[in-house]
Amino acid sequence: MRTLYRRAAGLVWTVPALVLLAVFVYLPLVQNFGYSTLTWDIYSGSQQFVGLDNYRDLFADPVFWSSFTNNLWYALLSVVFQVFGALLLAALVESIRSTRWQRALRTIYFIPSAISLTVAGLLFYFIYEPNLGLLNHALGAVAPGTFDHAWLGQESTAMTAVIAMSQWQGFGYSTLLFAVAIQRIPAELHEAAALDGAGPVRRFFQVTLPLVREMTGLMVLVTVSGAFQAFNEVMVMTSGGPDNSTHVLGTWLYRNGFVRNDFGHAAAIGTVIFVITLTIAMAQLWFTRRRRVEW
Repeated sequence: MRTLYRRAAGLVWTVPALVLLAVFVYLPLVQNFGYSTLTWDIYSGSQQFVGLDNYRDLFADPVFWSSFTNNLWYALLSVVFQVFGALLLAALVESIRSTRWQRALRTIYFIPSAISLTVAGLLFYFIYEPNLGLLNHALGAVAPGTFDHAWLGQESTAMTAVIAMSQWQGFGYSTLLFAVAIQRIPAELHEAAALDGAGPVRRFFQVTLPLVREMTGLMVLVTVSGAFQAFNEVMVMTSGGPDNSTHVLGTWLYRNGFVRNDFGHAAAIGTVIFVITLTIAMAQLWFTRRRRVEW
């Protein structure tokens, strides 16, 4: 009886958190799905139930699919640079024997992550500027006239330029997390592998990589989910242009809701984003739970 009472008393302490989750997370999700079945003029307040028409219109919208493709491209490059690239850099830095150099390098590569994403976007907007920008001037010094390019003004390069900025801004944070994971690996494992004749590359693949698997899975989850929630960098640098070529799902949601005054369509996009990120999170958590590492 006393054990039952203690369990009940413990559950009481979770009630405030559950109420906050219900009010600020789950209720808005349900409301958003309800809004996605309406045509809603926010200015006049008029609403009309249309069922799943917003979803049919959404899936027939070419800009929605180009936005989805941009998110996929964003996620792919983010995994390459902010997960595997960051892991490689962290392993290289942690292999340095000098503690002073390790600290200095950690500080250097973390500095971009301390800069606001909006500020970084503005910074790179001027770097990409075709006439006075640093990038064209630097490339022009190597090959004059060859790289005179409007990086954010051409559909072929605008989205990649935006993604490049985001990778520069977030790379250091991912590297720092991997560095912490590598530091948790017992030094005896690396020493034993070295005694067996394993070189640095072999130790990385046979010791470091398997033992940071959980962190790698977490970073893939966070990175891919973040890629499908991208908004600030696109709005600051291109606002979806040129010719809607750099829209992502978040900016296309904003354009439909707050520019076109079509909140039903915007709510449908929000529902799609939620389903995508939830599916990715569940799949990644299932995968990492099956392959949990213990030592």
